[in-house]
Amino acid sequence: MDMANLRRQFEEKGFCIVPKALSTVVLEQARSALDRGVELTRAKGATHIATLDPNDANIRVSNLPAIDSVFTDLLMHDDALLAVEALLGPHYLISNFTANIALPGSKSMRLHSDQALVLPPPWLQPFAMNIIWCLDDVHLENGATLYLPDSHRLQAPEDVPPDALDRMRAFEAPAGSFIAMDGRLWHTSGSNVTTNEQRRMLFAYYSADFVRQEMNWAISLPQEVQSAMDSRTRARFALSAFGHTRIANELTAIVAGA
Repeated sequence: MDMANLRRQFEEKGFCIVPKALSTVVLEQARSALDRGVELTRAKGATHIATLDPNDANIRVSNLPAIDSVFTDLLMHDDALLAVEALLGPHYLISNFTANIALPGSKSMRLHSDQALVLPPPWLQPFAMNIIWCLDDVHLENGATLYLPDSHRLQAPEDVPPDALDRMRAFEAPAGSFIAMDGRLWHTSGSNVTTNEQRRMLFAYYSADFVRQEMNWAISLPQEVQSAMDSRTRARFALSAFGHTRIANELTAIVAGA
């Protein structure tokens, strides 16, 4: 991977796919940790979010970094962060990290863009994105994420064409790969029409550092998890007293003539 190639793919398509970025060992660690996360989520309440998914064949697990350190490692994975920087530039934060497991019989959620969830239009440039980790071979039949081609160029909801759902295409990738997706790309979860396959995907959401994070990590992460982070990781989670002051500092320096 190189920065120029990543930027070209983002500009042309709104996404790139990095195949088999994880070793077999790390892939199995992530799968085991997610299994544990499912059980923890079930113990605390339902794994089905009715406002997102039509039925309970979709399993949702939130706050993955609180479950196992392997998820923090994925958030800070070098190849993933290279893709994030290629799209968002060097100043970004980790906003959220969740899992979506599509069991046989799962249905599609509503069409949406992730940048629309955190910023009002017009969407003139990318300020948010997802790194989607594929823990299984992902294909159309087992519920691959569906995307609307070229929709990263749309600037407002009314720009979405009325036949958008008929024009959707599937992201397909082998287990251990990740899909880096511009936050402006309109997409939805696919339907799992298989009888015996589950589709496990992890959604690492990053945003520009002036955009409010979806998760308040200082509150949602146990103290022992925060304490185990190095300074580089803490900075990406904005776990400091001055996590959101970069732009103000730069503007002040400009005005002062520094």
